[in-house]
Amino acid sequence: MITIYPYVLMLIAVLLYAGNILVGKAINDLPPVTIAFSRLLIAFIILLPIGAKAAWRHRHSFIKHRKPVLILSLTGIAFFNTFIYASLQFTSTTNVAVLETVIPVVTVVLSALLLKERLKRIQWAGIVISFAGAVWVVMDGRLFALAGFNWNAGDLIMTGAILTWAVYSIAVKRYMHLFPPFGALLVMTGLSLAVLFPLMIGEWFITGLPAFDAGSHAAGILYLGIFPSFVALICYNRAVDLIGPSRASVCLNLLPVFTMVGAWLLLNETITLMQVAGTVTVIAGVMLTTQVRFRRKTAAPARKKAL
Repeated sequence: MITIYPYVLMLIAVLLYAGNILVGKAINDLPPVTIAFSRLLIAFIILLPIGAKAAWRHRHSFIKHRKPVLILSLTGIAFFNTFIYASLQFTSTTNVAVLETVIPVVTVVLSALLLKERLKRIQWAGIVISFAGAVWVVMDGRLFALAGFNWNAGDLIMTGAILTWAVYSIAVKRYMHLFPPFGALLVMTGLSLAVLFPLMIGEWFITGLPAFDAGSHAAGILYLGIFPSFVALICYNRAVDLIGPSRASVCLNLLPVFTMVGAWLLLNETITLMQVAGTVTVIAGVMLTTQVRFRRKTAAPARKKAL
């Protein structure tokens, strides 16, 4: 049971993250900033009694490091899911899930560029393979029709989600240890609400006041605010503590699989053979890129101890 427990937690987290994409697609008649703001408002209400004391106790740390806090808030909390919900207005849930799987690879590339981390040849091979698989999915296998291909706006918008979460991942690595976990999440959620609120009002001026359905829309927003924003985070963080980020990242590669099955069962989306082939290619590339890196980091202490 001790061995299985963290993997059960990871499966729950991945299922809930897949649900984030599926529910975002199901309620995409609401504009994207409105969905993102409403989701965060629910999450903020849940986090308030949990993280308020820690946030107040460490308020001087938040003020001192306000620039990192702002970067973390804008990238990982405010705009990552906003880009996802905007993308779902135009493209399929499968494409979004597969492109989201590329995030660890982009994070490795940005780390190499910004933090001067060296990559091995096999990692570069994984980067090429994962990007080729992502393009394969987006183009439905028509790799030789780049010039005449009619690009989907949703797939292009997903590049914003990929880049923002990659920057967030690097910022988490450098700065998150400075803050208490739940206190930081509460502060970042509050800042994100402050940023998204005027954008949501502007969105309403452009698209008109959304017709909010008290049934389906309320249920969808509650799901997004409670499960992907809170429950999945707790499961994921606990699993990483038990099995480490390397093994946890392998489980995250199941995201497009769960999303594709859910889209087929719940949203009547068609799954093509090209999408399946591209998904397998992306997962293989991601594993090549990320697993080598983690092995190199864990091997270093052992060599030092042996000396």
